[in-house]
Order: sequence, then C-alpha cells, then structure tokens
Amino acid sequence: MTEAQTSISQPSRDEFAALLEESLTGAALVEGSVVKGTVVSIEKDVAIIDVGLKTEGRVPLKEFGVAGAPSKLAVGDDVDVYLERVENAAGEAVLSREKARREESWVRLEEKYKAGEKVEGVIFNRVKGGFTVDLDGAVAFLPGSQVDIRPIRDVGPLMNTPQPFQILKMDRRRGNIVVSRRSVLEETRAEKRGEIVARLQEGQVIDGVVKNITDYGAFIDLGGIDGLLHVTDMAWRRVNHPSEIVNVGDTVKVQIIRINPDTQRISLGIKQLEADPWEGIAAKYPVDARFTGMVTNITDYGAFVELEPGVEGLIHVSEMSWTKKNIHPGKIISTSQEVEVQILEVDPDKRRISLGLKQTQENPWVAFAAAHEPGSVIEGQIRNITEFGLFVGLDGSIDGMVHLSDLDWSKSGEEALKDYKKGDTVQAVVLEADSEKERISLGIKQLSADPFEGGASSEKLAKGARVTCEVTAVKDNGIEAKLLDHDLTTFIRRSDLSRDRSEQRPDRFGVGEKFDAVVTQVDPKTRKLSASIKALEIAEEKEAVAQYGSTDSGASLGDILGAALNKAKGSDDAKGSDDAKGSDDEAGDEDEAAAKPKSKRAAKAAADGDAAEE
Repeated sequence: MTEAQTSISQPSRDEFAALLEESLTGAALVEGSVVKGTVVSIEKDVAIIDVGLKTEGRVPLKEFGVAGAPSKLAVGDDVDVYLERVENAAGEAVLSREKARREESWVRLEEKYKAGEKVEGVIFNRVKGGFTVDLDGAVAFLPGSQVDIRPIRDVGPLMNTPQPFQILKMDRRRGNIVVSRRSVLEETRAEKRGEIVARLQEGQVIDGVVKNITDYGAFIDLGGIDGLLHVTDMAWRRVNHPSEIVNVGDTVKVQIIRINPDTQRISLGIKQLEADPWEGIAAKYPVDARFTGMVTNITDYGAFVELEPGVEGLIHVSEMSWTKKNIHPGKIISTSQEVEVQILEVDPDKRRISLGLKQTQENPWVAFAAAHEPGSVIEGQIRNITEFGLFVGLDGSIDGMVHLSDLDWSKSGEEALKDYKKGDTVQAVVLEADSEKERISLGIKQLSADPFEGGASSEKLAKGARVTCEVTAVKDNGIEAKLLDHDLTTFIRRSDLSRDRSEQRPDRFGVGEKFDAVVTQVDPKTRKLSASIKALEIAEEKEAVAQYGSTDSGASLGDILGAALNKAKGSDDAKGSDDAKGSDDEAGDEDEAAAKPKSKRAAKAAADGDAAEE
C-alpha cells in the first residue's frame, strides 16, 4: 500500500478527535430526559429535529403550538424536546415536545404554587364537571363552580383565550392540577370594589345602570360595583314586582342608603328621593273620617286600600261586613275596585292605618234593635238547625237564635227540636237584641202563656188546685195524664189513684178517660207537676164534714156523705136542688142527734152500710 493510499483510508488526527467527541456526546444523552435540539427541516405537519444522535427525530408541529394558536416554528430554531428513546425500530430517535414542555411547566408551576402567584392558561376543552386548561404544556382541571363569580350559561367566549388562573391544588405524582378562575376575579373585584366604595358615601345620589332584576329587587351597576335596589325601596306605594319600576339596561338615579364596610354591600333607594307621604299622616286621615281608595291587594286576612300614592291601609277581614263572617275577602271586594272606607286607627310610627268597610254601611243589628222592642213578634224562615237551637233569618240578612229552652213549655228541647225543619217559616217573640254583641235572642214558647203561670182558664196553678185530667197512658206504677185546661202533663202514682187501697189499680183507667184530681206539688224550676185523686177524695171528705156535720152532732160519716151526694145530684135543676137542700137540713139535724163514729174504720163501715141500703 502506498503512502497516498494510507493517508486516504485513515482519518487525520483532528477528524478522529471530532468523531470521538461526537460519539461521547451521543452517549451522554439519557432516555427520559429533556435535551436540546435544532430544527433541520419541516415536512408537512412534522418537524425534523437533530439532538446530536446518529439519526434525527420527528415531532408533530401541533406539539409546538399553544391551544387556540398556530405554531410559529422555523428551520434553525433551537428547541427543548423530551427524549423517549434513542432509536426505534425504524432507526429514528423518538422525541416529544409536549412532554418536554410538561416537564418544564411542572417545575415552573410548582414554584408559582408555593409562592401563591397566578399562572396563565387556556381553556381548550369541556369535560364532566368542568373544563381542561393548558398551562403551557401541563393540563389542569377547572371545576365548573370556579369558572366565574356567578353561574354563566355560555362559556364559549372564554374558550381558547389566554387568561389568569390560581392554582388550588397540585399533585405531581398523580399528575393532578386544579385551578380557579373565580378566585382571580374575586380578588380583582375586591380590589376594584375597595377603590369604588372608598369614593362613595351614604346619602349620596348617583346614576347607575340596571344590571339584573330578581323577584326581590334589582342590581344596579355603579361603575364597577353592584348595589341592591330592594323592591321596598323603589316607591312609597306597594310594588308587586321590580319590573313595574325598572327594566334591564335602564339608567336610574338612586340614593345610597347604606354601605356595609365589612361585606362591601351597598343598599340603594329611589323612593328616598321623594317626599315621605307618611309625614303628618294623622292630621290628613283623622279617626272616624271616611275616604275613597283603590283596592291594591287581597290576602286571606284582609285587603289593602291605597288612599294616596305611597299610603295604604288595611281592611281586616273582621271589618268588612256586618253579617258575612269567616268568608274570604275576595268574595266581598275585588282588586282595583274603588271603595269607601272609614279610618279606625292610625299608627305613624309603625306606618299602619286600620280601615273599616262595614262602618260605611248601616248596622243591621242596630236597625233591628231600634225597630223591634223586646216582646214584639217577628216572622222568619229557619236558616239552620243546630244542637243548641234554631237560627231564624231576619231583616238585614241577620239571624236570631231560638235556644232549645225557648222552644216549648212542656217538651224537652231535644224533643221539641224534632218538630222543626230547615226552611220552615215560624213566628217568635223578641227576647233580647244586643247590637254590641251582635246577638238576637228569640223565643217560640213565649207566644203562649206559661202553663205554670196560667192556662186557658187564666188561673195560676198552685198546690191544692183542683184540675180535670185525661188519661194518656196507663203503666204498672201509675198513669200519665194531661191537664185539660193547662198545657201540662202529670204522672199519678199508684198510691195516689184512690183512697181505697183496693182501688189503687192503674188498669181500672182507660186512655182518654177523664177524671178530677188535686195538685199536690208544683216546681216551676224543673217544670214538674204532681196530682193526686186520693188527695181530692180526702179534701172532699173534709169539705163535706165541714159543711154537713160537726163533732157534736153525732151523725155518722155515711149520713154526712149521703147528704153531700144528694146535694151533688140535685145541682142539675133548681127544684131538685131545693128538695135536696131540705133533705140535707133534715139529715143534718139527724146527724146532730146521732153518735159520731169513733174511728175511720167505723166511719167507712157506716158509709158502706148506707150505700148498701141505697
């Protein structure tokens, strides 16, 4: 081999040193680490990168771009890539820009997380429960509750737009990062609110824009900070919904009512810009005066009437009608109806006015009391029957009550109540009319005289009075009978049926049979009357003895009773009466000569003997 050939086949000393250095450099590259490389060419959507190995690696261009922005990579740029493998089956190096960026981002994000600093990212996808955010290579989770201060429906405008986030939690071992956009907004808002609140003062009047409307009020934008205009502070009058006063987008002039330095909440008002209509309200609306107003609202307990803009009074349900009780106010008046009311009470401190509707109408209770004196007779229809009496309809749509105890003199209340039915027309006596208590007491039994005070004979019943009775029922222990001249009943016991024990048999009487008896007891409180046939026989005997005999005459009891019977028989005609009287005189003379019976038994025997002779 020639010298020339030897010099061509063998490298020079400098070239060998370079090849050795290159070989050592390639051997220093470790899989799973971030290395520097140079973009040598770009083919379609792939970048060819030389990292100093025997072969180059291919990396998709999309890994060099940020979500929502195109890639700006050019040939000759130096980039950091992640060496996954030195050589694959095709003999190429396996590189990744995305993993390199992730490694770099994790180191940088951990430093900012520890320092509490904000990071910048891009929301690029929606997932269950929230969104994914690209933090320059590291993928973080953004919960839906941490997107904004208030819930938002459309997140589209926020997608693929770089914006600041606050890292809430990091776990490198699990590759888990949780971020929040809301905390950044709240911090920014708090700083801005603090600056604005410092410039505002209570009582200040400023302009604002209606930002949102709710059922309880409206939120007003005061130039970077929101204030609440409550529905009760929109107008002095009643406002059912804030939309009656303001609309979204309206520019309104409001007064700052209150500023809470702790929560930085601002309360606003519009009605405070106008004069308070409640000033001097007692002088404008004196008690008992009458005014006309408009019904603005109806509730279960009454109705509100607007007397003037900003001044409302309440008609309680109890002050709506003299007669309609326990009825919904909506069945008496309606919303937007104009009504005349009377002022009942004014409370300026509580800003309350009590109104009356029934006071503007005639009181039917007073009218009835004035037209019907106690004792007068009225006529009406039975409207209702209860367990304690009857309710009778009267003039003026009012009712009078007939208590059970005032239905009948002789029957019990429950028994007498069965004689009436709803709709019957009845007459009754006015017993009492109390307009203050709205109560009218009536009586039906008072249409007739009290039998205990005097019946058809107008004679007051008393103990010892003689009455004529008619048998109504025969029982084992006595008989029931009614007094013919009095609307009363009585029960005569067996022992009172006769003086003679053998005649004390109830079965010797028949229903409908009439007999005389004497009243033995009268109890007006219990309305019970007792009568006795036996007592009548004894009384008649005493009367006969008193008229036709004496203890000194010596006449027998039979003679005396015989004379009395003769007198009774001769009372039908005048002539017979005179003859009987002469016979009685003779019998009286004989009685005086006769010996007086020594005992009741002897007297009875003598009487029986006389009867046998007759």
